[in-house]
Amino acid sequence: MNVIETAIDGVLIIEPRVFGDERGFFMEIWNAASFAAAGLDLSFVQDNHSRSQKGVLRGLHFQNPGPQGKLVRVTNGAVFDVAVDLRRSSPTFGRWVGVELSAANKRMFWVPEGFAHGFLTLEPDTDFLYKCTAPYAPQSEHTLAWNDPAVGIEWPLGGIEPALSAKDAVGVCLADVPAFP
Repeated sequence: MNVIETAIDGVLIIEPRVFGDERGFFMEIWNAASFAAAGLDLSFVQDNHSRSQKGVLRGLHFQNPGPQGKLVRVTNGAVFDVAVDLRRSSPTFGRWVGVELSAANKRMFWVPEGFAHGFLTLEPDTDFLYKCTAPYAPQSEHTLAWNDPAVGIEWPLGGIEPALSAKDAVGVCLADVPAFP
């Protein structure tokens, strides 16, 4: 696999090796030894799958306490996926990095603990899968406002208003999130 560093330390784009022929393709999504050899010694406790229509924006979610690291990918459709650094001691606190993940490019995105995470669906019937390093804890979940000008995410909205859940519509600004040390 090919591991690509981003502008924020710890957030990575992962390109798995894909073996294809006229029948289709095969790729290894998760192998503990391979990931550990690449410096990602991870233990996952939960897998999740969501399906969304085009223009749905989910996030920016995080848990504190009980932060989750997430290994995310798309199996159908495409998303613009974003991680926002919420570690107050980090030189990149409040900065974001985004990447397009799609069924076509087969890329994965590693979002470590201490980050808010969200995505915008770019195609209809987009299937988004992710592995988590900690279980979902609704009492610890928080939402950073997807459109906080202090963060300034450049969502590829193409002039549309994103479809939001009730909780995502009332996310808080960066100054008010319960950030990490």
